[in-house]
Amino acid sequence: MDFQNTNNKLKIVLSVGDESGIGPEIILKALGSNEIPENTDFILVGSKKNLQNTYKHLRTLGLKNLANPENLKIHDLEISSSDENDKSSYGNSSFYYLKKAIEIVQQNPNSALVTGPICKKSWSIAGHFFSGQTEVLAKMCGVKNVGMLFTAKSPITGWRFNTLLATTHIALCEVPKKLTTKLIHSKLDLFKDFCCTYNDKPILKVAGLNPHAGEEGVLGNEEQDWLTDALIAWNERNKNIELLGPLSPDSCWNSSAKAWTNKDSEKHDGILAMYHDQGLIPMKIIAFNYSVNTTIGLPFIRTSPDHGTGFDIAGKGIAQSQSMIEAIKAAAEMTKNSKLLNTH
Repeated sequence: MDFQNTNNKLKIVLSVGDESGIGPEIILKALGSNEIPENTDFILVGSKKNLQNTYKHLRTLGLKNLANPENLKIHDLEISSSDENDKSSYGNSSFYYLKKAIEIVQQNPNSALVTGPICKKSWSIAGHFFSGQTEVLAKMCGVKNVGMLFTAKSPITGWRFNTLLATTHIALCEVPKKLTTKLIHSKLDLFKDFCCTYNDKPILKVAGLNPHAGEEGVLGNEEQDWLTDALIAWNERNKNIELLGPLSPDSCWNSSAKAWTNKDSEKHDGILAMYHDQGLIPMKIIAFNYSVNTTIGLPFIRTSPDHGTGFDIAGKGIAQSQSMIEAIKAAAEMTKNSKLLNTH
């Protein structure tokens, strides 16, 4: 299936993710909401039968404002087992949904990808040894330098809150081993390109690795030994960027909380976090359901809700769809901005 006679519309491909989780539910809720950008064409990649069953079940729970699968374009892939407890089958299907969705985007210039949540453990059980969807995207697109960026647009002030991760899905004990000057420079290059699409002279902050950014070597040596010098060297080559850091991680996001709620507060364009939870904890607390996972550095826009599969609430009809709505809105906004796209 492809996009036919829709040249004047935004094109978004939605992979449903792990169907034993909340992915199908939040997609039907999101597409049935009144917040979806107009003049947008969608293709869903997943099991049509599962989406139909999800729709019928949610209707029996009294839910309204749902998109009816009968009215949606669906690239139907029937891979899942009928066994609801078969994590391997659901992991396998969600992996191939993602691959097919990527292929459809690659075949349709100026289209975007929005991905539903997957379970990394289920992927592993099914024999797909990737630490996340970002890594699959990078491999299929032949791109080495990609970034996991979390972005959210404040419904209060309209300010866009951006946090980029220097390292992603790795154990905490591995983080200091992975951090290098080369890595920091590559992530800052990506961050600069992204932020410059919104502001010609962005302000970027960099969180330190250690408590209090090492406290001059008392609480850790990385900042003193190489990180500070790495930031100075990068800033020398990028003088249009105001680069601040390394900053104490426990206060680095204070200004973000203020900018989220106060139009008159001091604004910045982004923060580079050293590792996953350092960046995601403040991001999710401040932006809550408005945070979106974005992969930057790809030849197309990819977004995703910032939450997981929600196995514990799957089928109950209570999953919030705001992050999926925001992922769709962000994909549309960024796809319209040609500066963020490489032709594909």
